Amino acid sequence: NVGLALAPPSLHALHLRPARPDASSDAPFVGLRQVLRNMPEIETTVITTDEPAQAILAEAAHHDLVILGATVMPLEKPSSLGPVADHVLHNARTPVIVVKSMRPLLRPLHDEMIGTGAISILVDKWFAEKTFHADEFADLHELAAVKRAKGLTVSLALPALNEEETVGKVIATVKQALMDDVPLLDEIVLVDSDSTDRTRAIAEELGVPVYIHQQILPEYGARRGKGEALWKSLHVTTGDIVAWIDTDIVNIHPRFVYGIVGPLILDDQAQLVKGFYRRPLRVEGKTQAGGGGRVTELMARPLINLFFPELSGIIQPLSGEYAGRRSALEQIVFYSGYGVETGMVIDIFEQFGLSAIAQVDLLERIHHNQPLEALSKMSFVILQTVMRKLERRFERPILDEVNRSMKLVRYTRGNYFLDVEEVAELERPPMITLPEYNATRQEAAHDRALAGAPRTD
Repeated sequence: NVGLALAPPSLHALHLRPARPDASSDAPFVGLRQVLRNMPEIETTVITTDEPAQAILAEAAHHDLVILGATVMPLEKPSSLGPVADHVLHNARTPVIVVKSMRPLLRPLHDEMIGTGAISILVDKWFAEKTFHADEFADLHELAAVKRAKGLTVSLALPALNEEETVGKVIATVKQALMDDVPLLDEIVLVDSDSTDRTRAIAEELGVPVYIHQQILPEYGARRGKGEALWKSLHVTTGDIVAWIDTDIVNIHPRFVYGIVGPLILDDQAQLVKGFYRRPLRVEGKTQAGGGGRVTELMARPLINLFFPELSGIIQPLSGEYAGRRSALEQIVFYSGYGVETGMVIDIFEQFGLSAIAQVDLLERIHHNQPLEALSKMSFVILQTVMRKLERRFERPILDEVNRSMKLVRYTRGNYFLDVEEVAELERPPMITLPEYNATRQEAAHDRALAGAPRTD
């Protein structure tokens, strides 16, 4: 923590292991190793030695400052910081800072939980550096100027299914502010999931291209689900940055878009930006402030904290407002249903690192809350998604031997009964693996080159 707080130009971590390590000597470093794997800016060296003080002094000669942790073991002299720290302090020619916790050690050194708190170092650092507010990107003219200078293009894809009540206002608000007034967006498309109301007609009346996701890439078939629409939207959009927002937002504001594309325009390291917000929950006609996000808090975040603790700082991993860099999105698997957000966050993290993800406060989002049964099925799908990711991490099957159908409890005319529904979460391969997609991208790049526009590939 001290080294990170000093923010030096370079930081080198030295891990000393005894020649004959045991559980007590290695346990404190379990969590720290996990942290260092996710911080490529820190160079790590592991040395096996029974002379730790000499090893530290040898390394100190190549650095400008040494930060040394003091022992937590009881000492005979109150003035001592431990034999290793004392020796280094007296013999090092490099400045030395010795750090010692004021809190007592609550667990024995051999306890397997002793090093797990180290993950907070990583998560807290990420949270402080990668959490933004939409107002930071509210200067649209400046944002558009940076976008133009970098030669970037931005697409907004709107997934929809029977959203005639809200889709018109969503499109009109965003199009006016971010295309007509300021050229932040290069295109807006509606990706409809075969709505039976006027959703498509409204979008067409507003001049937005409309696609039915079941008709995109028909050679690969059509599946139900929001994730399917998002995956196929990569094929019908052209931007270097692709943003998605839900079309059921009642209190739509341009910040729902510029908030999530802003970090991608300004920070070349960012690959995925998630929106978060307060979600009022309507129950029996009354609004409960701070409610909502029930699947997030009861299923998604507990699962992430358990299996992917590096991602535990993401406030709303299931939010429907997010944007990503095409070069990253086209390399990851898309889940066809409600597992798409969870799978996307995990894949971006595993392929590009935690620092590639950012999040933005979009203030408040008012939308139509779903009934409890729909949330139950959503949770079932998210659980499958996480299990599939764990299969690949540990290289052993999990879902092959579990049930994919869900028994739903019904109540009619004073009687309970069970209704069985297949709720299996399916995957789509990385879009970059499809020859049709690559042909379309090459054609688009050729057209842009002829027009003298910046390349997007």
